[in-house]
Amino acid sequence: MNAIDPTRSAASWQQLYVPKLYTVLRQGYGLADLRHDLLAGLTVAIVALPLSMALAIASGTTPEKGLHTAIVAGFLISLFGGSRVQIGGPTAAFIPVVFNVIDKFGYGGLILCTLLAGLMLIAAGVLRVGTLMKYIPKPVITGFTAGIAVSIFSSQVKDLLGLHMDKVPVEFFARWSAYVEHLPSLTPAAAALALACVVLIVVLRRWKPAAPGFLIAVAVGALAVALFHLPIETIGTRFGGIPATLPTFDIPHIPFERTLELFPSSFTIAFLAGVESLLSAVVADGMIGGRHRSNGELIAQGVANAGSALFGGLPATGALARTATNVRAGARSPVAGIAHALFLLLFMLVLAPLMSYVPLAALAAVLVIVAWNMAEIESFRHLMTGPVGDRVVLLLTFALTVMFDLTVAIEVGIVLAAFLFMHRMSEVVAMESGVSLLDSDEADSDAVPDQRAQLPPGVEAFQISGPLFFAVANRLDDVLNQFRDPPRVFILRLRLVPLIDASGVTALTQMLARCRRMGTRVILSGLREQPRRILAQMHVVPDGEQLRFAPDFKAALAMAVTEPPAPR
Repeated sequence: MNAIDPTRSAASWQQLYVPKLYTVLRQGYGLADLRHDLLAGLTVAIVALPLSMALAIASGTTPEKGLHTAIVAGFLISLFGGSRVQIGGPTAAFIPVVFNVIDKFGYGGLILCTLLAGLMLIAAGVLRVGTLMKYIPKPVITGFTAGIAVSIFSSQVKDLLGLHMDKVPVEFFARWSAYVEHLPSLTPAAAALALACVVLIVVLRRWKPAAPGFLIAVAVGALAVALFHLPIETIGTRFGGIPATLPTFDIPHIPFERTLELFPSSFTIAFLAGVESLLSAVVADGMIGGRHRSNGELIAQGVANAGSALFGGLPATGALARTATNVRAGARSPVAGIAHALFLLLFMLVLAPLMSYVPLAALAAVLVIVAWNMAEIESFRHLMTGPVGDRVVLLLTFALTVMFDLTVAIEVGIVLAAFLFMHRMSEVVAMESGVSLLDSDEADSDAVPDQRAQLPPGVEAFQISGPLFFAVANRLDDVLNQFRDPPRVFILRLRLVPLIDASGVTALTQMLARCRRMGTRVILSGLREQPRRILAQMHVVPDGEQLRFAPDFKAALAMAVTEPPAPR
Protein backbone atom coordinates (compact mmCIF):
# COMPACT_ATOMS: atom_id res chain seq x y z
CA MET A 1 0.00 0.00 0.00
CA ASN A 2 1.14 3.54 -0.70
CA ALA A 3 1.93 5.65 2.31
CA ILE A 4 -0.21 8.75 2.80
CA ASP A 5 1.73 11.95 2.33
CA PRO A 6 0.73 14.19 5.28
CA THR A 7 2.04 17.29 3.48
CA ARG A 8 -0.12 16.59 0.45
CA SER A 9 -3.15 15.81 2.62
CA ALA A 10 -2.74 19.08 4.53
CA ALA A 11 -2.42 21.02 1.29
CA SER A 12 -5.52 19.30 -0.05
CA TRP A 13 -7.49 20.16 3.09
CA GLN A 14 -6.31 23.78 2.91
CA GLN A 15 -7.45 23.93 -0.70
CA LEU A 16 -10.83 22.58 0.40
CA TYR A 17 -11.45 24.66 3.50
CA VAL A 18 -9.25 27.15 5.29
CA PRO A 19 -10.94 30.51 5.95
CA LYS A 20 -9.34 33.47 4.23
CA LEU A 21 -9.36 35.28 7.57
CA TYR A 22 -6.91 32.71 8.96
CA THR A 23 -4.67 33.11 5.90
CA VAL A 24 -4.71 36.92 6.18
CA LEU A 25 -3.90 36.94 9.89
CA ARG A 26 -1.13 34.38 9.43
CA GLN A 27 0.48 36.49 6.70
CA GLY A 28 0.46 39.58 8.93
CA TYR A 29 -2.18 42.13 9.81
CA GLY A 30 -1.38 45.63 11.08
CA LEU A 31 -3.14 48.74 12.36
CA ALA A 32 -3.20 50.31 8.90
CA ASP A 33 -5.07 47.25 7.59
CA LEU A 34 -7.52 47.46 10.50
CA ARG A 35 -8.18 51.15 9.82
CA HIS A 36 -8.95 50.48 6.16
CA ASP A 37 -11.19 47.54 7.02
CA LEU A 38 -13.16 49.46 9.65
CA LEU A 39 -13.80 52.32 7.23
CA ALA A 40 -14.89 49.88 4.52
CA GLY A 41 -17.11 48.00 6.97
CA LEU A 42 -18.80 51.24 8.03
CA THR A 43 -19.40 52.21 4.39
CA VAL A 44 -20.96 48.85 3.54
CA ALA A 45 -23.12 48.88 6.68
CA ILE A 46 -24.56 52.24 5.62
CA VAL A 47 -25.49 50.72 2.26
CA ALA A 48 -26.82 47.49 3.80
CA LEU A 49 -29.01 49.15 6.45
CA PRO A 50 -31.94 50.27 4.25
CA LEU A 51 -31.40 47.45 1.75
CA SER A 52 -31.71 44.68 4.35
CA MET A 53 -35.01 46.08 5.63
CA ALA A 54 -36.36 46.53 2.09
CA LEU A 55 -35.43 42.96 1.10
CA ALA A 56 -37.13 41.51 4.19
CA ILE A 57 -40.34 43.46 3.61
CA ALA A 58 -40.40 42.45 -0.07
CA SER A 59 -39.96 38.81 1.00
CA GLY A 60 -43.13 38.98 3.04
CA THR A 61 -41.69 39.31 6.52
CA THR A 62 -40.71 42.05 8.99
CA PRO A 63 -37.79 44.47 8.49
CA GLU A 64 -35.80 43.31 11.52
CA LYS A 65 -35.52 39.84 9.94
CA GLY A 66 -33.46 41.38 7.16
CA LEU A 67 -31.22 43.15 9.65
CA HIS A 68 -30.76 39.99 11.71
CA THR A 69 -29.82 38.09 8.55
CA ALA A 70 -27.28 40.71 7.52
CA ILE A 71 -25.76 40.70 11.01
CA VAL A 72 -25.61 36.96 11.69
CA ALA A 73 -25.00 35.62 8.18
CA GLY A 74 -22.76 38.54 7.21
CA PHE A 75 -20.59 37.90 10.27
CA LEU A 76 -20.33 34.13 9.63
CA ILE A 77 -19.64 34.47 5.89
CA SER A 78 -16.72 36.81 6.55
CA LEU A 79 -15.47 34.76 9.50
CA PHE A 80 -15.40 31.40 7.69
CA GLY A 81 -15.51 32.34 3.99
CA GLY A 82 -13.05 31.60 1.24
CA SER A 83 -13.01 35.13 -0.20
CA ARG A 84 -10.93 38.02 1.09
CA VAL A 85 -13.53 40.79 0.59
CA GLN A 86 -16.89 39.02 0.19
CA ILE A 87 -19.86 40.66 1.94
CA GLY A 88 -22.79 38.39 2.77
CA GLY A 89 -26.40 38.94 3.70
CA PRO A 90 -29.91 38.84 2.27
CA THR A 91 -30.13 39.47 -1.47
CA ALA A 92 -32.86 40.27 -3.97
CA ALA A 93 -32.50 36.90 -5.70
CA PHE A 94 -34.23 35.19 -2.78
CA ILE A 95 -37.32 37.40 -2.77
CA PRO A 96 -39.58 35.31 -5.07
CA VAL A 97 -38.76 31.94 -3.52
CA VAL A 98 -38.91 33.22 0.09
CA PHE A 99 -42.22 34.99 -0.57
CA ASN A 100 -43.69 31.77 -2.01
CA VAL A 101 -42.44 29.58 0.83
CA ILE A 102 -43.83 31.91 3.52
CA ASP A 103 -47.14 32.13 1.67
CA LYS A 104 -47.50 28.34 1.41
CA PHE A 105 -45.78 26.99 4.53
CA GLY A 106 -45.49 29.91 6.94
CA TYR A 107 -42.33 31.32 8.46
CA GLY A 108 -41.53 28.00 10.12
CA GLY A 109 -41.41 26.43 6.67
CA LEU A 110 -38.88 29.06 5.58
CA ILE A 111 -36.70 28.28 8.60
CA LEU A 112 -36.69 24.61 7.63
CA CYS A 113 -35.92 25.49 4.00
CA THR A 114 -33.00 27.66 5.05
CA LEU A 115 -31.62 24.97 7.37
CA LEU A 116 -31.84 22.34 4.62
CA ALA A 117 -30.22 24.72 2.15
CA GLY A 118 -27.39 25.31 4.62
CA LEU A 119 -26.77 21.57 4.92
CA MET A 120 -26.82 21.21 1.13
CA LEU A 121 -24.23 23.98 0.76
CA ILE A 122 -21.96 22.42 3.37
CA ALA A 123 -22.23 19.07 1.59
CA ALA A 124 -21.52 20.75 -1.76
CA GLY A 125 -18.38 22.33 -0.35
CA VAL A 126 -17.14 19.07 1.20
CA LEU A 127 -17.81 17.22 -2.07
CA ARG A 128 -15.96 20.01 -3.95
CA VAL A 129 -18.91 20.96 -6.10
CA GLY A 130 -17.80 24.60 -6.07
CA THR A 131 -15.61 24.15 -9.12
CA LEU A 132 -18.61 22.84 -11.09
CA MET A 133 -20.67 26.02 -10.64
CA LYS A 134 -18.79 27.63 -13.52
CA TYR A 135 -20.45 25.20 -15.93
CA ILE A 136 -23.93 26.71 -15.45
CA PRO A 137 -24.82 28.25 -18.84
CA LYS A 138 -24.94 32.02 -19.09
CA PRO A 139 -28.44 32.07 -20.72
CA VAL A 140 -29.83 30.23 -17.68
CA ILE A 141 -28.22 32.63 -15.18
CA THR A 142 -29.22 35.74 -17.13
CA GLY A 143 -32.73 34.38 -17.73
CA PHE A 144 -33.63 33.71 -14.12
CA THR A 145 -31.80 36.83 -12.89
CA ALA A 146 -33.81 39.04 -15.27
CA GLY A 147 -36.96 37.15 -14.27
CA ILE A 148 -36.23 37.80 -10.59
CA ALA A 149 -35.80 41.50 -11.40
CA VAL A 150 -39.26 41.63 -12.99
CA SER A 151 -40.72 39.73 -10.02
CA ILE A 152 -39.16 42.18 -7.57
CA PHE A 153 -40.56 45.17 -9.40
CA SER A 154 -43.94 43.45 -9.60
CA SER A 155 -43.94 42.87 -5.83
CA GLN A 156 -43.29 46.56 -5.09
CA VAL A 157 -46.13 48.20 -7.03
CA LYS A 158 -48.41 48.21 -3.97
CA ASP A 159 -45.96 50.26 -1.89
CA LEU A 160 -44.75 52.35 -4.84
CA LEU A 161 -48.29 53.60 -5.50
CA GLY A 162 -49.60 53.36 -1.97
CA LEU A 163 -52.44 51.04 -2.99
CA HIS A 164 -54.91 50.04 -0.27
CA MET A 165 -55.05 46.26 -0.53
CA ASP A 166 -54.84 43.58 2.13
CA LYS A 167 -52.51 41.08 0.48
CA VAL A 168 -50.47 40.93 -2.70
CA PRO A 169 -51.18 37.67 -4.58
CA VAL A 170 -48.25 35.34 -5.25
CA GLU A 171 -49.03 34.55 -8.90
CA PHE A 172 -47.81 37.07 -11.46
CA PHE A 173 -51.02 37.55 -13.44
CA ALA A 174 -53.23 37.48 -10.35
CA ARG A 175 -50.97 40.10 -8.79
CA TRP A 176 -51.28 42.51 -11.69
CA SER A 177 -55.01 41.90 -11.90
CA ALA A 178 -55.28 42.90 -8.24
CA TYR A 179 -53.19 46.03 -8.87
CA VAL A 180 -55.49 47.11 -11.67
CA GLU A 181 -58.52 46.43 -9.52
CA HIS A 182 -57.17 48.54 -6.63
CA LEU A 183 -55.67 51.29 -8.78
CA PRO A 184 -58.41 53.80 -7.74
CA SER A 185 -57.07 53.56 -4.16
CA LEU A 186 -53.71 55.04 -5.23
CA THR A 187 -52.10 57.41 -2.70
CA PRO A 188 -50.64 60.39 -4.61
CA ALA A 189 -48.22 61.26 -1.80
CA ALA A 190 -46.75 57.74 -1.79
CA ALA A 191 -46.36 57.66 -5.57
CA ALA A 192 -44.75 61.12 -5.58
CA LEU A 193 -42.37 60.22 -2.76
CA ALA A 194 -41.35 56.94 -4.46
CA LEU A 195 -40.68 58.74 -7.72
CA ALA A 196 -38.65 61.42 -5.92
CA CYS A 197 -36.56 58.76 -4.18
CA VAL A 198 -35.87 56.93 -7.46
CA VAL A 199 -34.79 60.19 -9.11
CA LEU A 200 -32.62 61.09 -6.12
CA ILE A 201 -30.82 57.74 -6.17
CA VAL A 202 -30.22 57.95 -9.93
CA VAL A 203 -28.92 61.53 -9.68
CA LEU A 204 -26.60 60.68 -6.81
CA ARG A 205 -25.22 57.67 -8.71
CA ARG A 206 -24.61 59.89 -11.71
CA TRP A 207 -23.05 62.89 -10.00
CA LYS A 208 -21.92 61.57 -6.57
CA PRO A 209 -21.27 57.84 -7.00
CA ALA A 210 -19.44 57.63 -3.68
CA ALA A 211 -22.49 58.87 -1.75
CA PRO A 212 -24.74 56.25 -0.06
CA GLY A 213 -27.71 56.89 -2.32
CA PHE A 214 -30.01 54.28 -0.76
CA LEU A 215 -29.54 55.62 2.77
CA ILE A 216 -29.86 59.25 1.69
CA ALA A 217 -33.09 58.57 -0.20
CA VAL A 218 -34.60 56.63 2.70
CA ALA A 219 -33.52 59.32 5.20
CA VAL A 220 -34.98 62.10 3.04
CA GLY A 221 -38.23 60.14 2.71
CA ALA A 222 -38.44 59.59 6.47
CA LEU A 223 -37.74 63.27 7.09
CA ALA A 224 -40.50 64.28 4.66
CA VAL A 225 -43.00 61.98 6.38
CA ALA A 226 -42.05 63.29 9.84
CA LEU A 227 -42.10 66.99 8.88
CA PHE A 228 -45.15 67.10 6.61
CA HIS A 229 -47.18 64.29 8.23
CA LEU A 230 -47.69 62.61 4.85
CA PRO A 231 -50.42 59.92 4.76
CA ILE A 232 -47.94 57.20 3.82
CA GLU A 233 -47.39 53.77 5.35
CA THR A 234 -44.16 53.51 7.32
CA ILE A 235 -42.32 50.75 9.14
CA GLY A 236 -43.95 51.98 12.33
CA THR A 237 -47.54 51.99 11.04
CA ARG A 238 -47.29 48.57 9.37
CA PHE A 239 -44.91 46.64 11.62
CA GLY A 240 -44.99 48.60 14.87
CA GLY A 241 -41.33 49.60 14.56
CA ILE A 242 -38.09 47.66 14.93
CA PRO A 243 -37.12 46.16 18.31
CA ALA A 244 -33.83 47.55 19.61
CA THR A 245 -32.59 44.15 20.81
CA LEU A 246 -29.85 41.74 19.94
CA PRO A 247 -30.70 38.89 17.56
CA THR A 248 -31.76 35.90 19.64
CA PHE A 249 -32.71 32.30 18.97
CA ASP A 250 -36.18 32.76 17.51
CA ILE A 251 -37.38 29.53 15.99
CA PRO A 252 -41.12 29.14 15.36
CA HIS A 253 -42.82 25.80 14.89
CA ILE A 254 -40.95 23.99 12.13
CA PRO A 255 -43.11 21.62 10.03
CA PHE A 256 -40.58 18.79 9.75
CA GLU A 257 -43.36 16.54 8.47
CA ARG A 258 -43.38 18.63 5.28
CA THR A 259 -39.66 18.23 4.56
CA LEU A 260 -40.25 16.47 1.23
CA GLU A 261 -42.58 19.24 0.07
CA LEU A 262 -40.03 21.88 1.02
CA PHE A 263 -37.06 20.08 -0.51
CA PRO A 264 -37.35 21.66 -4.02
CA SER A 265 -37.46 25.16 -2.52
CA SER A 266 -34.50 24.31 -0.29
CA PHE A 267 -32.56 23.18 -3.33
CA THR A 268 -33.41 26.44 -5.11
CA ILE A 269 -32.18 28.47 -2.14
CA ALA A 270 -28.96 26.45 -1.98
CA PHE A 271 -28.46 26.78 -5.73
CA LEU A 272 -28.99 30.54 -5.69
CA ALA A 273 -26.76 30.98 -2.65
CA GLY A 274 -23.99 28.94 -4.27
CA VAL A 275 -24.19 30.62 -7.67
CA GLU A 276 -24.48 34.18 -6.33
CA SER A 277 -21.71 33.80 -3.77
CA LEU A 278 -19.26 32.31 -6.27
CA LEU A 279 -20.10 34.86 -8.97
CA SER A 280 -19.59 37.63 -6.44
CA ALA A 281 -16.30 36.09 -5.31
CA VAL A 282 -15.08 35.88 -8.93
CA VAL A 283 -15.91 39.54 -9.52
CA ALA A 284 -14.17 40.47 -6.28
CA ASP A 285 -11.08 38.50 -7.36
CA GLY A 286 -10.97 40.55 -10.55
CA MET A 287 -11.17 43.79 -8.58
CA ILE A 288 -8.41 42.98 -6.08
CA GLY A 289 -6.30 40.53 -8.11
CA GLY A 290 -6.95 37.74 -5.62
CA ARG A 291 -8.19 34.17 -5.75
CA HIS A 292 -11.02 32.79 -3.65
CA ARG A 293 -11.48 29.22 -2.40
CA SER A 294 -14.75 28.15 -3.97
CA ASN A 295 -15.42 25.05 -1.89
CA GLY A 296 -14.52 26.82 1.34
CA GLU A 297 -16.87 29.62 0.34
CA LEU A 298 -19.72 27.13 -0.14
CA ILE A 299 -19.11 25.66 3.31
CA ALA A 300 -19.16 29.16 4.83
CA GLN A 301 -22.41 29.94 3.00
CA GLY A 302 -23.90 26.76 4.44
CA VAL A 303 -22.81 27.62 7.98
CA ALA A 304 -24.15 31.17 7.55
CA ASN A 305 -27.55 30.01 6.30
CA ALA A 306 -27.88 27.51 9.13
CA GLY A 307 -26.87 30.24 11.60
CA SER A 308 -29.33 32.71 10.11
CA ALA A 309 -32.14 30.15 10.38
CA LEU A 310 -31.33 29.49 14.05
CA PHE A 311 -31.73 33.22 14.73
CA GLY A 312 -34.98 33.37 12.79
CA GLY A 313 -33.38 35.07 9.79
CA LEU A 314 -33.66 34.75 6.02
CA PRO A 315 -31.49 32.92 3.46
CA ALA A 316 -28.21 34.66 2.72
CA THR A 317 -25.43 34.66 0.18
CA GLY A 318 -22.61 36.82 -1.14
CA ALA A 319 -23.95 40.21 -2.25
CA LEU A 320 -22.23 41.49 -5.38
CA ALA A 321 -23.14 45.19 -5.00
CA ARG A 322 -22.12 45.30 -1.34
CA THR A 323 -18.94 43.35 -2.09
CA ALA A 324 -18.02 45.85 -4.82
CA THR A 325 -18.73 48.71 -2.40
CA ASN A 326 -16.48 47.02 0.14
CA VAL A 327 -13.63 46.82 -2.38
CA ARG A 328 -14.04 50.42 -3.52
CA ALA A 329 -14.04 51.55 0.12
CA GLY A 330 -10.56 50.05 0.58
CA ALA A 331 -11.23 46.70 2.29
CA ARG A 332 -8.16 44.54 2.73
CA SER A 333 -9.44 41.45 4.52
CA PRO A 334 -12.54 39.62 5.85
CA VAL A 335 -12.29 41.88 8.91
CA ALA A 336 -14.20 44.47 6.86
CA GLY A 337 -17.14 42.09 6.49
CA ILE A 338 -17.09 41.31 10.21
CA ALA A 339 -17.00 45.05 10.96
CA HIS A 340 -19.94 45.61 8.60
CA ALA A 341 -22.03 43.14 10.62
CA LEU A 342 -21.05 44.75 13.92
CA PHE A 343 -21.81 48.24 12.63
CA LEU A 344 -25.23 47.04 11.45
CA LEU A 345 -25.89 45.67 14.93
CA LEU A 346 -24.93 49.03 16.42
CA PHE A 347 -27.17 50.91 13.99
CA MET A 348 -30.11 48.67 14.84
CA LEU A 349 -29.66 49.15 18.57
CA VAL A 350 -29.21 52.92 18.37
CA LEU A 351 -31.42 53.96 15.46
CA ALA A 352 -34.36 51.60 15.96
CA PRO A 353 -36.75 54.34 17.17
CA LEU A 354 -35.99 56.52 14.12
CA MET A 355 -36.49 53.65 11.69
CA SER A 356 -40.21 53.67 12.49
CA TYR A 357 -40.51 56.79 10.31
CA VAL A 358 -39.03 55.13 7.21
CA PRO A 359 -41.74 55.14 4.50
CA LEU A 360 -42.38 51.90 2.68
CA ALA A 361 -42.57 53.85 -0.57
CA ALA A 362 -38.92 54.87 -0.13
CA LEU A 363 -37.87 51.27 0.49
CA ALA A 364 -39.84 50.21 -2.59
CA ALA A 365 -37.92 52.83 -4.57
CA VAL A 366 -34.67 51.27 -3.36
CA LEU A 367 -35.81 47.87 -4.62
CA VAL A 368 -36.81 49.32 -7.98
CA ILE A 369 -33.19 50.41 -8.46
CA VAL A 370 -32.01 46.98 -7.28
CA ALA A 371 -34.33 45.29 -9.77
CA TRP A 372 -33.08 47.51 -12.59
CA ASN A 373 -29.47 46.60 -11.77
CA MET A 374 -30.36 42.90 -11.60
CA ALA A 375 -32.10 42.91 -14.97
CA GLU A 376 -28.74 43.00 -16.82
CA ILE A 377 -30.45 44.47 -19.86
CA GLU A 378 -27.24 44.77 -21.87
CA SER A 379 -26.33 41.14 -21.19
CA PHE A 380 -29.88 40.06 -22.06
CA ARG A 381 -29.80 42.00 -25.31
CA HIS A 382 -26.37 40.59 -26.18
CA LEU A 383 -27.49 36.98 -25.60
CA MET A 384 -30.51 37.59 -27.82
CA THR A 385 -28.08 37.97 -30.73
CA GLY A 386 -26.71 34.47 -30.11
CA PRO A 387 -27.74 31.09 -31.56
CA VAL A 388 -31.44 30.20 -31.63
CA GLY A 389 -31.05 27.49 -28.98
CA ASP A 390 -29.47 29.88 -26.49
CA ARG A 391 -32.22 32.40 -27.12
CA VAL A 392 -34.85 29.76 -26.42
CA VAL A 393 -33.15 28.81 -23.13
CA LEU A 394 -32.86 32.48 -22.13
CA LEU A 395 -36.47 33.38 -22.90
CA LEU A 396 -37.94 30.19 -21.44
CA THR A 397 -36.01 30.53 -18.18
CA PHE A 398 -37.03 34.19 -17.98
CA ALA A 399 -40.71 33.47 -18.66
CA LEU A 400 -40.91 30.55 -16.21
CA THR A 401 -39.27 32.64 -13.48
CA VAL A 402 -41.73 35.49 -13.94
CA MET A 403 -44.95 33.59 -14.54
CA PHE A 404 -44.54 30.36 -12.63
CA ASP A 405 -41.81 29.39 -10.20
CA LEU A 406 -38.10 29.99 -9.85
CA THR A 407 -37.46 26.34 -8.96
CA VAL A 408 -39.16 25.15 -12.14
CA ALA A 409 -37.35 27.81 -14.20
CA ILE A 410 -33.90 26.73 -12.98
CA GLU A 411 -34.63 23.02 -13.47
CA VAL A 412 -36.08 23.45 -16.96
CA GLY A 413 -33.39 25.94 -18.00
CA ILE A 414 -30.49 23.70 -16.97
CA VAL A 415 -32.04 20.55 -18.45
CA LEU A 416 -32.86 22.31 -21.73
CA ALA A 417 -29.36 23.81 -21.90
CA ALA A 418 -27.88 20.34 -21.27
CA PHE A 419 -29.93 18.80 -24.09
CA LEU A 420 -28.95 21.69 -26.36
CA PHE A 421 -25.29 21.10 -25.56
CA MET A 422 -25.61 17.38 -26.24
CA HIS A 423 -27.33 18.05 -29.55
CA ARG A 424 -24.55 20.43 -30.57
CA MET A 425 -21.89 17.92 -29.57
CA SER A 426 -23.62 15.18 -31.55
CA GLU A 427 -23.59 17.45 -34.59
CA VAL A 428 -19.84 17.95 -34.16
CA VAL A 429 -19.13 14.21 -34.10
CA ALA A 430 -18.48 12.92 -37.63
CA MET A 431 -18.45 9.33 -38.84
CA GLU A 432 -16.67 9.22 -42.17
CA SER A 433 -15.91 6.46 -44.63
CA GLY A 434 -13.17 8.51 -46.31
CA VAL A 435 -9.89 7.27 -44.85
CA SER A 436 -6.26 8.09 -45.31
CA LEU A 437 -3.47 5.55 -45.22
CA LEU A 438 -1.61 7.71 -42.70
CA ASP A 439 -2.63 9.08 -39.31
CA SER A 440 -1.30 12.61 -39.75
CA ASP A 441 -3.54 15.64 -40.14
CA GLU A 442 -1.55 16.69 -43.19
CA ALA A 443 -2.25 13.39 -44.91
CA ASP A 444 -5.95 13.71 -44.18
CA SER A 445 -6.07 17.21 -45.59
CA ASP A 446 -4.44 16.03 -48.85
CA ALA A 447 -6.45 12.82 -49.05
CA VAL A 448 -7.60 11.75 -52.48
CA PRO A 449 -11.33 11.18 -53.03
CA ASP A 450 -11.00 7.47 -53.96
CA GLN A 451 -9.39 6.36 -50.69
CA ARG A 452 -11.81 3.47 -50.22
CA ALA A 453 -10.63 2.01 -53.51
CA GLN A 454 -7.14 1.74 -52.04
CA LEU A 455 -8.29 -0.57 -49.24
CA PRO A 456 -7.56 -4.30 -49.61
CA PRO A 457 -10.46 -6.47 -50.85
CA GLY A 458 -12.97 -7.26 -48.12
CA VAL A 459 -11.74 -4.47 -45.84
CA GLU A 460 -13.80 -1.43 -44.86
CA ALA A 461 -12.74 1.49 -42.66
CA PHE A 462 -14.56 4.29 -40.88
CA GLN A 463 -13.25 7.19 -38.85
CA ILE A 464 -15.04 8.82 -35.90
CA SER A 465 -14.18 12.43 -35.08
CA GLY A 466 -15.30 13.73 -31.69
CA PRO A 467 -16.41 12.26 -28.35
CA LEU A 468 -18.31 8.98 -28.54
CA PHE A 469 -20.97 9.62 -25.89
CA PHE A 470 -24.62 8.77 -25.38
CA ALA A 471 -25.96 11.49 -27.69
CA VAL A 472 -24.22 9.94 -30.70
CA ALA A 473 -23.86 6.29 -29.66
CA ASN A 474 -26.94 5.20 -31.62
CA ARG A 475 -25.30 6.41 -34.83
CA LEU A 476 -22.56 3.80 -34.51
CA ASP A 477 -24.91 1.00 -35.52
CA ASP A 478 -25.84 2.89 -38.68
CA VAL A 479 -22.29 2.52 -39.96
CA LEU A 480 -22.73 -1.20 -40.64
CA ASN A 481 -25.97 -0.55 -42.53
CA GLN A 482 -24.00 1.25 -45.26
CA PHE A 483 -22.30 -1.98 -46.41
CA ARG A 484 -24.06 -3.97 -49.14
CA ASP A 485 -22.06 -7.08 -48.22
CA PRO A 486 -20.51 -7.70 -44.79
CA PRO A 487 -16.77 -6.93 -44.94
CA ARG A 488 -14.16 -9.49 -43.99
CA VAL A 489 -12.42 -6.91 -41.74
CA PHE A 490 -13.82 -3.67 -40.37
CA ILE A 491 -11.32 -1.02 -39.21
CA LEU A 492 -12.78 1.58 -36.85
CA ARG A 493 -10.43 4.56 -36.51
CA LEU A 494 -10.70 6.19 -33.09
CA ARG A 495 -7.62 8.42 -33.00
CA LEU A 496 -9.85 11.54 -33.09
CA VAL A 497 -12.08 10.31 -30.25
CA PRO A 498 -10.89 12.10 -27.09
CA LEU A 499 -13.35 10.38 -24.75
CA ILE A 500 -15.98 7.67 -24.59
CA ASP A 501 -18.71 7.12 -22.00
CA ALA A 502 -20.70 4.06 -20.88
CA SER A 503 -23.33 4.56 -23.60
CA GLY A 504 -20.60 4.72 -26.22
CA VAL A 505 -19.04 1.50 -24.93
CA THR A 506 -22.45 -0.19 -24.92
CA ALA A 507 -23.06 0.87 -28.53
CA LEU A 508 -19.59 -0.36 -29.47
CA THR A 509 -20.27 -3.70 -27.76
CA GLN A 510 -23.53 -4.09 -29.67
CA MET A 511 -21.71 -3.31 -32.92
CA LEU A 512 -19.07 -5.93 -32.10
CA ALA A 513 -21.79 -8.52 -31.45
CA ARG A 514 -23.40 -7.73 -34.80
CA CYS A 515 -20.04 -8.01 -36.56
CA ARG A 516 -19.52 -11.40 -34.94
CA ARG A 517 -22.87 -12.58 -36.29
CA MET A 518 -21.91 -11.29 -39.78
CA GLY A 519 -18.50 -12.98 -39.65
CA THR A 520 -16.63 -9.66 -39.63
CA ARG A 521 -13.47 -9.16 -37.63
CA VAL A 522 -12.96 -5.71 -36.03
CA ILE A 523 -9.77 -3.72 -35.57
CA LEU A 524 -9.81 -0.55 -33.44
CA SER A 525 -6.95 1.75 -34.41
CA GLY A 526 -5.41 4.77 -32.71
CA LEU A 527 -7.12 4.39 -29.34
CA ARG A 528 -6.29 7.29 -27.00
CA GLU A 529 -5.72 6.96 -23.28
CA GLN A 530 -9.22 7.70 -21.94
CA PRO A 531 -11.14 5.48 -24.38
CA ARG A 532 -8.63 2.64 -23.87
CA ARG A 533 -9.00 2.90 -20.10
CA ILE A 534 -12.83 2.96 -20.18
CA LEU A 535 -12.97 0.03 -22.61
CA ALA A 536 -10.72 -2.02 -20.32
CA GLN A 537 -12.77 -1.01 -17.30
CA MET A 538 -15.94 -2.26 -19.04
CA HIS A 539 -14.22 -5.48 -20.20
CA VAL A 540 -13.97 -4.64 -23.90
CA VAL A 541 -10.46 -5.99 -24.57
CA PRO A 542 -8.78 -7.52 -27.63
CA ASP A 543 -9.17 -11.29 -27.84
CA GLY A 544 -6.74 -11.80 -30.76
CA GLU A 545 -9.49 -13.09 -33.07
CA GLN A 546 -12.76 -11.19 -33.20
CA LEU A 547 -11.37 -7.90 -31.79
CA ARG A 548 -7.86 -6.49 -32.14
CA PHE A 549 -6.27 -3.14 -31.30
CA ALA A 550 -3.78 -1.38 -33.58
CA PRO A 551 -1.60 1.59 -32.60
CA ASP A 552 -2.33 3.40 -35.88
CA PHE A 553 -4.08 2.96 -39.20
CA LYS A 554 -1.00 1.64 -41.05
CA ALA A 555 -0.64 -1.16 -38.48
CA ALA A 556 -4.38 -1.87 -38.76
CA LEU A 557 -4.05 -2.27 -42.54
CA ALA A 558 -1.16 -4.69 -42.06
CA MET A 559 -3.29 -6.75 -39.68
CA ALA A 560 -6.24 -6.67 -42.09
CA VAL A 561 -4.19 -8.04 -45.01
CA THR A 562 -3.20 -11.18 -43.08
CA GLU A 563 -6.51 -11.54 -41.19
CA PRO A 564 -8.38 -14.78 -42.09
CA PRO A 565 -12.18 -14.76 -42.35
CA ALA A 566 -13.95 -14.91 -39.01
CA PRO A 567 -15.85 -18.11 -38.18
CA ARG A 568 -19.61 -17.73 -38.59
